[in-house]
Amino acid sequence: MTKFLAFDLGASGGRGIIGTLDNNKISLSEINRFYNGMTQIHGRYHWDIYRLYEEIKDGIKKAAAQNEIPVSIGIDTWGVDYGLLDQAGHIIDLPYAYRDHRTDNAMEQAFKKISKEKLYELTGIQFLQFNTVFQLFAAVRDNLPAMKGAKDMLFIPDLLNYLLSGVKKSEFSFATTSQLYNPVKKGWDKSIFDAIGVSVDIMQDIVKPGTVLGKLTEEIARETGMQQIDVTAVAAHDTGSAIAAIPAEDENFAYISSGTWSLMGIESKVPVISPQSLEYNFTNEGGVENTFRVLKNIMGLWLIQECKRSWTNAGHDHSYPELVEMARDASPFKTLIDPDHPGLLNPRYMPEAIAELAKKAGEPAMEAPGEFSRCIFESLAFRYRQTIESLRRISDKKIEKIHIIGGGSQNELLCQFAANATGLPLVAGSAEGTALGNIMVQAMAHGSINSLAEIRKVIRNSFDFKEFLPQNTNEWNKNYSRFIEVSEKLAK
Repeated sequence: MTKFLAFDLGASGGRGIIGTLDNNKISLSEINRFYNGMTQIHGRYHWDIYRLYEEIKDGIKKAAAQNEIPVSIGIDTWGVDYGLLDQAGHIIDLPYAYRDHRTDNAMEQAFKKISKEKLYELTGIQFLQFNTVFQLFAAVRDNLPAMKGAKDMLFIPDLLNYLLSGVKKSEFSFATTSQLYNPVKKGWDKSIFDAIGVSVDIMQDIVKPGTVLGKLTEEIARETGMQQIDVTAVAAHDTGSAIAAIPAEDENFAYISSGTWSLMGIESKVPVISPQSLEYNFTNEGGVENTFRVLKNIMGLWLIQECKRSWTNAGHDHSYPELVEMARDASPFKTLIDPDHPGLLNPRYMPEAIAELAKKAGEPAMEAPGEFSRCIFESLAFRYRQTIESLRRISDKKIEKIHIIGGGSQNELLCQFAANATGLPLVAGSAEGTALGNIMVQAMAHGSINSLAEIRKVIRNSFDFKEFLPQNTNEWNKNYSRFIEVSEKLAK
């Protein structure tokens, strides 16, 4: 019986999970759960890295108090964001949050320094305005003092690993999200750094998922009552950990890692970088065992999360299960939108932003929360279908099934809609898939598991999964063309 402690941090919350590996089965128990969110300071959005550090230490302390002594600790987080260290190794300022508006025009400006086509050829990464490359470009453009005093740059999970162990490294799966990593050269691409005016010297050596970085510092061990256990670099980008936990039996699948974002794609042994993958804006992010996640970032449950927040602030507090039931009872296909429209990235009031998009597209107006919720779920399902079609065009990989993991796997209405829209069977995995992948990569690092295939076999042995078969496909096919028309209208 071997234990591992995973800290899985998302943009809206974090959790500490103990995984116990025993007789080729894995079981999970929650140690702590905590809020996360952007902190607005003088109109800018930041992450309170110090509070997250304290929450992680609190989880370690609770594990020690419960005599849940793990072999190691692993941390995964959302992508792209980073912190800077000065000459003395101290954090300079709070890290910016990716939804901060300073990058609103950064992509177009950066393309004057390095062309869009060249940047994609070098990295194979989907163009999103908040990618690390554009954040750094904006920092240089705006003459941020932090850049002038920076000796080292660490991505958020690498920064937290550094605070725990004192070791500075960049983990592979996360490094690839930055649009600074060249998957052909297998390292940082200096020409990109030169183009945006940043020294490549601030970057760290890149390590693979499953690398033991070092030990918990003596200071933290004393403070938490924990032994000086290992700090392990897992697949530190949360999607990388989540995909490692997919209970697939073969390679003929697509996946959706469903949370604040929906990350949808395929697993590949090589990056897929071509004019067509650029046209469809697919990304190539690293995974476990040198795999690549050929995927697209889709807006995801952020839409319903922000609607819920707006309704709660207005005095109408609906739980997520209530919103799902309201959506189930609402009229089908009444209103469709483009769920990835830039206007939905960080609007002040999400319901108003969605209503404005519907009006612009000539779609019927919505009033009740159930209508908004159904609009979101149906629009997401249609975007999943569009993504599957694009994946089939850029890759010769067979796609016979969809695996959905993460918090969205608990939304059975969305799961059914996704099966209906794509015409493919869909298997709903663990809601804690990211923490599960984090734990299993730690187990592989410490010799308890030998391969990615074995990770997936152990997961299949340990949990029950629900399958959703396509239903009412004629109606979904008929309305898919309308969704495409709506998306095209809103793109103008």
